[in-house]
Amino acid sequence: MSGFSLIWSNLFRRKARTFLTLFSIIAAFLLFGLLRSVADAFDSGVDVAGVDRLSVSPKYSIIDGLPISHLAQIASVPGVAAVTHSTWFGGIYQNPANFFPKFPIEPRAYFGMYDEYIIDPAQLDEFERIRTAAVAPVELVERYGWQIGDRIPIQGDIWLRQDGSRLWEFELVGTYRVRDDENAFTGFLFNYDYFDEARIAETEGIVSNFSVRVANPDEAGEVSARIDARFENSINPTRTATEAEANRQFAAQVGNIGLIMNSILSAVFFTILLLTGNTMAQALRERVPELAVLKTLGFTDRRVALLVLWESVLLCGLGGAAGIGLAVLVLAGLAPSLEAFLGQVEMSAATTLGGIGIAVLLGVVVGLNPALSARRLQVVEALRR
Repeated sequence: MSGFSLIWSNLFRRKARTFLTLFSIIAAFLLFGLLRSVADAFDSGVDVAGVDRLSVSPKYSIIDGLPISHLAQIASVPGVAAVTHSTWFGGIYQNPANFFPKFPIEPRAYFGMYDEYIIDPAQLDEFERIRTAAVAPVELVERYGWQIGDRIPIQGDIWLRQDGSRLWEFELVGTYRVRDDENAFTGFLFNYDYFDEARIAETEGIVSNFSVRVANPDEAGEVSARIDARFENSINPTRTATEAEANRQFAAQVGNIGLIMNSILSAVFFTILLLTGNTMAQALRERVPELAVLKTLGFTDRRVALLVLWESVLLCGLGGAAGIGLAVLVLAGLAPSLEAFLGQVEMSAATTLGGIGIAVLLGVVVGLNPALSARRLQVVEALRR
């Protein structure tokens, strides 16, 4: 029997225990692959060159808002081809679990800016004409069973009406979809003019951000600097970035994503270290007489120790490789949803190699003590047990 056959047979002599341990390792490295890939997407910089759309937001906090008067000034900046705005509405439909993004926008300007959104021209005309009109992505309409002409009630949690009410009602006049080759962040869209007239006076004329199309994508960086310079000394300074970077900054408001994910992974791997270490220690105790027999048959102390060590490395290596592979498949399925916020999300070669390296290191750490114990094992003492 070859050394590998002996290792493989010993590894699966207790199949239930081995498979449970293996599944735990797979789950740990699945989390590692997913969380590290998302964290890398947060940490990676975005190249502004070649980007034709920018997002202009408040410099210090996304909750500050910007005055609508900024729109005309941004439009006058050299290199700006078009500009429109949107505002985070929040709100609750029926119950808090029914979350979907909601934005008051300028209908024609917004759909002109986001040409990846496809809407029937007649419905766009209705959207622009009816003050209380709203449109929604096809998937959202299908989820809630809405029909064209339905009145959609939204309970406001940020914006109050002038009459003190929190209830906003919108008439669904159309649906839109995203072009097949695009990944975009969609939402429930309604008419900004109606929203601005109906909300309380103290908040009139405030928007969350501006979307800017640049005339020459290669000059996007320069245009960003010009926009921010225009408002540098105003009471409402701006921060201009690519849309992908703006979405990443928005999501990062929850805290230090890298630190959070690394803390989770540290806890997971510490638990896996204890679990796998216990498995290998128990396996060694069960096989003390067998190891003594191997030494009696001529196996050296070093070879017996390596058999035990390689068994641990093989267990962790199999689990790590399977977990990383599964993470690649899961990430491919989640990428379309994540890319709207984070840009391109994929598992890097560094994450893949790092995961395999950690798996091998885990195997060595877990198997080192049992291997040394097997090396020091005395034949007579072992057989006496």
